[in-house]
Amino acid sequence: MIKLKNISTLPPDDVDKESLEEKTLELVKKIGELSRVFEADGSHALLIVLQGMDGSGKDGTARVVFQDISPGVVCSYAFKKPTPDEMAHDFLWRVHQVVPGKGKIRVFNRSHYEDVLIQRVHKWIDEDKVQKRIDAINNFENLLSFDNNTTILKFYMHLSREKQLEKLHERMSDPEKAWKHNPNDLVESELWEDYMNAYEDVLNKSTIPWFIVPSEKQWYRNFFVAKTVLNTLEDIKLQYPPLKNE
Repeated sequence: MIKLKNISTLPPDDVDKESLEEKTLELVKKIGELSRVFEADGSHALLIVLQGMDGSGKDGTARVVFQDISPGVVCSYAFKKPTPDEMAHDFLWRVHQVVPGKGKIRVFNRSHYEDVLIQRVHKWIDEDKVQKRIDAINNFENLLSFDNNTTILKFYMHLSREKQLEKLHERMSDPEKAWKHNPNDLVESELWEDYMNAYEDVLNKSTIPWFIVPSEKQWYRNFFVAKTVLNTLEDIKLQYPPLKNE
């Protein structure tokens, strides 16, 4: 049973910042190299979910880890408030349209889990619907896995509320970060415990497991995600297709 309060948001004590930053650059380069084989092989899809509270580093992680991949192979999709058209359909309708095809990598900045997180915390849906949606998400992800060879990596960006508030206030005082400021982020932060309870339920009930990323320090956060992505690409055993005979 996962209890987030028992999991550190900080890097392990025995790791060195400088050496891991150098290692991350190496990992990112290798990810870029393997992404070309991934596209050419064309037998698998890769879906990467970056989920976490405001300020947990979803954008920053994506910029660093996938910087050496061609835009023709990887793209990011940020889930915002559903449009009226999306609200007129089932909650997974908008998600299915943007999952990756074979040979492609898609990064979700937030994801289909918003519909069992924010909607649950604000009680826009009842608990019966929450559990049915969690079941639907599990079935949906399993469908992608077995029917389209989609590997799904789900990262929960784990940071403390104290660190989150520090980052949110930086957006109010740093001119280079002011564009990120959203007054509603501080309002949502007041519901921290409710969000943690909702996240724990998702983490414990998912059939495809999550990686919990200590995200207090961006250099370790980026290393953790890059290493996991590279290990996954290597495990797929990709290869360039042979020359086609006319």
